This record gives sequence, structure tokens and C-alpha cells, in this order.
Amino acid sequence: MDSSITKQFSHEDLRNEIVGIDKQFPLLDGSYLTYVNLDNAASTPSFKRVQEKVNEALELYSSVHRGSGYKSLISTYLYDEARQVVLDFVGGDRDHDVVIFGKNTSDAINKLAARFPFQPGDIVLTTTMEHHSNDLPWRARAKVLYVDINPDGTLDMDDYQAKLKKFRSKIKLVAVTGASNVSGFTPPIHEMAEMAHRQGALFLADCAQLMPHRKIDMGSVDSPGHLDFITFSGHKIYAPFGAGGLIGPKAFFSVGEPDYRGGGTIEIVTLKEVTWAEPPERDEAGSPNVIGAVAISATIKQLSEVGMDAIAAHEAELTAYALKKFNAIQGLKVYGIQDPNRTSERVGVIPLDVTGIHHGIVAAVLSFEGAIGVRNGCFCAHPYILKLLNVENETYLRFRDRVLHGDRSMLPGLVRVSFGCYNNFEDVDRVAEMFERIIRHDYKGDYVLEKQTGSFFPRGFSLQSLNSYFDF
Repeated sequence: MDSSITKQFSHEDLRNEIVGIDKQFPLLDGSYLTYVNLDNAASTPSFKRVQEKVNEALELYSSVHRGSGYKSLISTYLYDEARQVVLDFVGGDRDHDVVIFGKNTSDAINKLAARFPFQPGDIVLTTTMEHHSNDLPWRARAKVLYVDINPDGTLDMDDYQAKLKKFRSKIKLVAVTGASNVSGFTPPIHEMAEMAHRQGALFLADCAQLMPHRKIDMGSVDSPGHLDFITFSGHKIYAPFGAGGLIGPKAFFSVGEPDYRGGGTIEIVTLKEVTWAEPPERDEAGSPNVIGAVAISATIKQLSEVGMDAIAAHEAELTAYALKKFNAIQGLKVYGIQDPNRTSERVGVIPLDVTGIHHGIVAAVLSFEGAIGVRNGCFCAHPYILKLLNVENETYLRFRDRVLHGDRSMLPGLVRVSFGCYNNFEDVDRVAEMFERIIRHDYKGDYVLEKQTGSFFPRGFSLQSLNSYFDF
């Protein structure tokens, strides 16, 4: 039993709470093996409690807000109560902050970008390590500057400070990931928020990757390091039912018009005028995702009972163990922070490269011959990957031209191993053993490239075969 897990749950208890944890899948040789999911940075599986609470809520599901039927009243209560569960979980202030539910983090950041009162010449300061969701929305609304990274993939804080001072009067928002979905690095967001506030800028922490791994505390409104805005996705925190959120000051969202207009966003409408509702309703057009909000609340209850500090401690032990194993394998290179003693600076997201073997083949072999799920490619963070791999501009231009002609076969990328709170040391051993096999070319499949996607599949494999697992 892992001593780092709280008394309420042993690690085995928590692992058994994962839906589908014992699901088996076929290998190329015809045998079956229990699946190991090491792609949690993309999406996590569901907790059984979430599944149960969703099923329970479906029996009560109805329209929300203004419905007089008993089911409508219950659904409205569940939805509104979910906001408070989320706000308390991240240390928000009920009098100051508001939770706006949406589809996911991309949706939330796009909303903030659309609602932010930018003026010509205003700057958003972000970083080279961001997911595209915390980059592209800002490009459409303001001038964007990027803080550089160090050779080990960590943030260059000297560059951050220099850019803040140089452009201080023009920087209106600093938008930074709480944890990188590529390298796992966790920038010092509260320290960065304090520095941003000194220059008169607001601060957004994209917590999509941080929220399942670390305790988040927005901080007192009066604290210099207070997080003005945070965003998150349910599918990253064991609640994959299509909801996420944007949290920020009520006063901010009380000003201006919503980016989406329609049912639920108004107080009153005539043919000549519109009076908008107060937040959060002003920014939640149409019928909301009640079930998604229920799922998020249920997963937060589960995580809270286990304890985020306990989860962080377990994942730190697991990450340190993995780094030691991976660093010892010749032909396997770890990118980002490689030191097992620096787990306090990162979460359990590890980018890797097998020397001489395309990242797509590595991922395919892990899947079809090891029943191990990982992610390969650029992880929706192209600039960061190109920087980590030291891809020269001329080389990039060649890649770009091929992609624009429908050929993704030579795109640079890495393989990413990412842990959830339920993964264990046996999972690390399984993937480490498979890496060693791949390096020895000890795999049986003849893997064929699909140029349009850049993916590899065993010769003769058909996606149509997958309907044996699920068919509408």
C-alpha cells in the first residue's frame, strides 16, 4: 500500500475507482492484455462515482432555470450548486468570483478573449510553452508577446521580468499555463501573478493540466499573487462529459455584452432594447450542460476526499520512479526536466524520444503490441516542441510545405507518457519494458504510414474492426 495516499483511500482503492481499469484489448499476436492508459494529459478516464452520479442525475434531468416542474427545480439546484463546489475547490471568493460553465478550456479562454476590453496597441504576454488554446485566441484580439524558455524546457523568468518591465504600460493580461501539457513543468504562477499585478496587468492561469495534479488556490482577492482568472476542463479531471469552466471576478463579467447571445442571457427583451442578465447567466447562452456540471462536482468530491496533497505526493513518487527508469535506458531520451529530485517543479507528464525510430511508430507499437496508450506528435503546442527539438526555421518551412500539401509523414514530434492519480509503478515497468523492446527492434508488426494523418498502423489493420467494441 502506498503510504502517500490518505487514510480514506489506499492507492489500490483509488485505482479501483477508475471506470474500465481492467479492460483488456487484443495484441497483434492474438493474445489479450489489460490496457495501461498513459495518455492522461489528453483526457482522463472517469471515476465510478462520476458515472454513478451522472446516471442518478439523468433520472432527474430536465430544463434548468424558470422551470416549475419538480425535475426542473432539482436540475436547477444541481447546476447552481455545482458552481459553488467548483469555486470552493479552487479557493475562489463567493462574494467576488463567478464560475461560468462552458465546453472546455478552449471554450473558456476564447470567451475571456472575446470579453476582455482590449484597445488598439494592448498586449497579452504569454509563453512559448503554451497549449494552442492559450495562444491562438489572444492572437485574434491583441498583440501577443512570448516569454522564452530555457534549454531544459522551463520558463525563463529573467525574460518574463524583462518583458513585463519593457512593455508594462501596454500589457493588459498575462496568460500562463499552470502546468505544461508537453513537459509537465509548473511555472510559479502566484509569483508571476504578483509581478504582473505590479505592472498593472491581470493574470490568467490555464489550469487544464494543473487541476488534476495539484491543489489550486486562487488566493485572497487582496493578495498580490491572487489569480484573477483560471480555466479548466472536466475531461482532464476524471469527468469526461463535455464541460469546463472559466472563473473570474463578477464585476468583470458584469460589464459589456456577451460573446454569445440567446436564451438565458437576458433579463428582458423588447423589439427595441435588451437588458442583459447578471453573470454568470449573461455568458451562458442556451440550455447549459447540467450533466457535465454534475460530473465535475462529483469528481471534485472524489478528489477532495482523497486529498490533492496526497495525490501530488503519489504522482511525484511515480514520476521520480519513471524518470530513473527512463534515464537508464540507452536510446531513450527524456526532454524537459530529467532530474528525479525535481518533481516539485513538474507534474507527471514526460516527453520522450526513441533514437532513430519515428515517434508515430513508437506509439503504434506500444498500442498494438503492448496495450499501452500514449500520445505522440506535437500535443497542440507546436512552438514549444519545435523549440525543445531545436528545429531550424528552414527545416520547419519544409515540414510546413509538406503538411499544406496533405503530407504529415515527416512532422517532428515526441512520445508523451502522462500519469493520472490511479497509475502505479507496474504501469511504469510495463512501458519501460516496451521501450527497451522497441529500441532492440523486437516488435512483430509491419507498420504502414498514413500520410494524411502522420499515423502508423499495422499492415492490414482497419478502423472498421473497432465496431466490435462499441456499436450504436
